[in-house]
Amino acid sequence: MLPRHMQRLGRDWVAHWDVPQRFCWNSHLSSCIRWDGHHSWAPYLSTGDFTVNWRPPHFLEPWRPPHFLEPWRPPHFLGPWRPPHFLGPWRPCQYWNWQPDNFTQNSLFHPFRPNMISEGDEPSSKRRRHSGQYDICSPSEEINSSNQNEAVCLSTPPKNEEANTANVRGIIKRHWEYFCHKSKKMKILEDKQIDQNNTEDKGKFDFTVMSYNILSQNLLEDNSHLYKHCRQPVLFWGYRFPNILREIQQLDADVLCLQEVQEDHYGMEIKPSLESLGYHCEYKMRTGRKPDGCAICFKISKFNLLSSNPVEFFRHDIPLLDRDNVGLVLLLQPRFHCKATAAVCIANTHLLYNPRRGDIKLTQLAMLLAEIASVAHRKDDRFCPIIICGDFNSVPGSPLYSFIKEGKLNYEGLPIGKVSGQEQVPRGQRILTIPIWPPSLGISQSCLYEVQQQRQEDNTDGEIKEGKLENTEEIIIAPEKFPSKLQHHFRLSSVYSHYIPESGIREVTTCHSRSAVTVDYIFYSAAKEDSAAHPGAEDVFDGGLKLLGRLSLLTEQDLWAVNGLPNEHNSSDHLSLLAQFRLTEQ
Repeated sequence: MLPRHMQRLGRDWVAHWDVPQRFCWNSHLSSCIRWDGHHSWAPYLSTGDFTVNWRPPHFLEPWRPPHFLEPWRPPHFLGPWRPPHFLGPWRPCQYWNWQPDNFTQNSLFHPFRPNMISEGDEPSSKRRRHSGQYDICSPSEEINSSNQNEAVCLSTPPKNEEANTANVRGIIKRHWEYFCHKSKKMKILEDKQIDQNNTEDKGKFDFTVMSYNILSQNLLEDNSHLYKHCRQPVLFWGYRFPNILREIQQLDADVLCLQEVQEDHYGMEIKPSLESLGYHCEYKMRTGRKPDGCAICFKISKFNLLSSNPVEFFRHDIPLLDRDNVGLVLLLQPRFHCKATAAVCIANTHLLYNPRRGDIKLTQLAMLLAEIASVAHRKDDRFCPIIICGDFNSVPGSPLYSFIKEGKLNYEGLPIGKVSGQEQVPRGQRILTIPIWPPSLGISQSCLYEVQQQRQEDNTDGEIKEGKLENTEEIIIAPEKFPSKLQHHFRLSSVYSHYIPESGIREVTTCHSRSAVTVDYIFYSAAKEDSAAHPGAEDVFDGGLKLLGRLSLLTEQDLWAVNGLPNEHNSSDHLSLLAQFRLTEQ
């Protein structure tokens, strides 16, 4: 004989195979619950009928078909079987005046105790799925305090999650590296307000510069094979742009040099957002059908714009220059504690990617240097301080990189595929032609506009002119004897050393499914006291720049620990570069 409560349950349960099942408890409920299902005998409850976070009666969970029907399979039109709806949260039927307290032990209906402590908590099983190997912050936070200070994380979590920052997936930490003891007093990322009226700093001007390839959405979609490692949602522009803007806002650089800035995004979102942060923006889109370009944005509270000079590397009359890359050169005047003639030349570019076309890369670089020489040139035949940012698509130690830093390059016999060093086994074995670009380009082997050079000679007089003509004759004769030598007159240094100081492991600035290398740089004209890297170099600058600090880069291992780039918190396939400079006067 069945127990009394089971007999009562049998009386109250009415089941028919041809109609939906119904059940009720006569002593507690005034009406029946209808089971919503895809077929008559499968008990499904609608999640829209219940509101509290609890679970079905224990005699229904997990539900199984009658033993004589096993093994049971769903009808073919239902596709893969999924757990019944009644395994989810319950809500009361709209026709009931129902309270959980109406159910007692006698009804055999026992709501499950919730596992969550509060609304924002997740079940432990879900927390395990979303944590684990991704709960990583690198590199190590143990940094020599005499040389380095911790900077803020690039991606700051919402305020209500700050206590659990260590458990947030995908966050990477970067610290600030100082080069001047005094600059340790300036917390650049925490307190940007520097007393410009301090007489101790009179005649000096401190500012920060960021270079950042923000990854054009159009290029991302055209090269989707590079981002197979990424979760699909993090690749949408609607997800990426707020992260990029938040990073820019947190680092708060005085000058931004951005590459791969898509034109429609620039006009509708990027420019208005940056202007609201106090920036003035200059933009140059790539020629042809390419929808992205380069932008330079600067704080109007720190600089005045003297001139803006776009550079197009495409020339329809020169077959070599058939690519649509561009550059942008600005001449900025500091607003504080500088001579009226003080200025800084800021250049930004994105050179051709193709590893097998080193001839085009070198020619594009020569065109950019010629424009910089024209913009930065002063009446006394000296140059104002120069900063060159961008994605050069060349690795450290390559011939192109060495040319920028050393100011000279003998390219005789150099294979075209080795110029940028992007490929360990270059596929382009053709040797660079001598000269690389035709005379019709109007740029000398010294990376100067020939017209500008001639105009400078015409402005000299008498004995000075004769001396300069003799020197010019030597310069003209030299290319005839040694036509395979390029040179420029800028004394340039790299902000980054490209290797982690403690371990010697190489740094990277980009990391995607195909490679992780350094291709982004900030070069600057070092002040006279910083010219140890260029012994005997001619001082051709009016003043100079002293590097005070930089935001550290990461290794390939660091980036793959957070699933490479882009990820949930870093929304470009490149890292941002950031440096602080001091402008000194002579």
